[in-house]
Amino acid sequence: MAEVPTHGPHSVSIPGAIDAWDRLIRDRGRKTLADVLAPAIHYAEKGYVVHDRVAFDWQAAKVLLEQDEHSAAIFLRNGRALEAGDIHVQPALAATLQRVAERGRKGFYEGPVAEAMVARLQELGGLHSLADFAATSCDYVSSVSVDYRGYRVHQMPPNNQGLTALLMLNIVAQDDLSSVDPNDARRFHLELEAARLAYRERDNRLGDLDPSSPVIESLLSKGHAARLRQKICMNRAMTDLPEVKLRRSDTVYISVVDEDRNAISFINSTYDSFGSGITCPSTGIVLQNRASSFRMDPNHTNALAPGKRPMHTIMPGMLTRNGRAVMPFGVMGGDFQPMGHVHFLTNILDFGMDVQAALDSPRLFHTQGSIKAERGLSDATARELQALGHKVEEAPEPFGGGQAVWIDWEMGTLTGASDHRKDGMASGY
Repeated sequence: MAEVPTHGPHSVSIPGAIDAWDRLIRDRGRKTLADVLAPAIHYAEKGYVVHDRVAFDWQAAKVLLEQDEHSAAIFLRNGRALEAGDIHVQPALAATLQRVAERGRKGFYEGPVAEAMVARLQELGGLHSLADFAATSCDYVSSVSVDYRGYRVHQMPPNNQGLTALLMLNIVAQDDLSSVDPNDARRFHLELEAARLAYRERDNRLGDLDPSSPVIESLLSKGHAARLRQKICMNRAMTDLPEVKLRRSDTVYISVVDEDRNAISFINSTYDSFGSGITCPSTGIVLQNRASSFRMDPNHTNALAPGKRPMHTIMPGMLTRNGRAVMPFGVMGGDFQPMGHVHFLTNILDFGMDVQAALDSPRLFHTQGSIKAERGLSDATARELQALGHKVEEAPEPFGGGQAVWIDWEMGTLTGASDHRKDGMASGY
């Protein structure tokens, strides 16, 4: 293979989420895994109403679902994608989750559930084994972080792409963004050019790195950010950078703060919508396609190899100040996420927006030869960006979707915000 396929059995890496849920709840939780899974089991068994945004993504994935008979049987209704207002049930998935609720990680990585997944993958030509599933375990890791405008921004370390956002922040921190309007073309130009440089670093240097890798220290150094900033001309867009291609992702993000101000930033994803497109019928599980991020170049940091984790896109964020959590946050959207995080944070920390306004602000991203801009961008700003050498087009759909909770320690209040681009909500009780 010249590259790992986007879909199909070779795109499937061993799922780690169940092990992480089980361990996190055992080590830190106040509830049992069965308590936490009970609502999901209920909705899988009794049915849930399809939201209009979910229906939009469902329709976009129809061709992929048609390619797998079991995916088509479970996720298409008389050959059509489900629409907003339809009720969808997954009894096989409910039974699988019930088994996990009763047996923990062993209910997923060993026994009939694991056997069914491995059999389905091998039937399609996959190289996965029961030993691979049984050996899966998660790790506790320390965040990577940088200072920005008096706060500390934390991201997960590689194999996560979160370091990309930190590099972007180090680049834009060298300019006084607050001296311009938040919708000024100069602000967008700087963030877009910083993103293009940081994404190139991501694609060339990130993978399943050891936490002590000198690559991490190098990428986060102020000197490296200063050298990259020198490449940005505020009067003209760069023309010699590789493209970032956005894929249709399928991610769920939540931020939670409890009465004791414990904060969690939590994200799960199948990567593409419906992942690999492969459904294991007896378990109801759709297998993700994270392995498609591997490179086939054996000399690349992100090269496909035994026991390695692929570089992946999901990146929960955390903002702290003086050693205390200030805001768990995340902006979904696959490869867009570093750009989404930086735009969201600069809205708050440079331009003084409240959390909801910072999420609602129009977004842009440079992909496939042009800037794709959401409808909220003014015509005047678009013309100014074009004058700088950017090709500007209207984005075919919104970028990402975020959630956040701001902790005001002095006032003793919590402020929740949820992105209108997705189907989430802010809720307090």
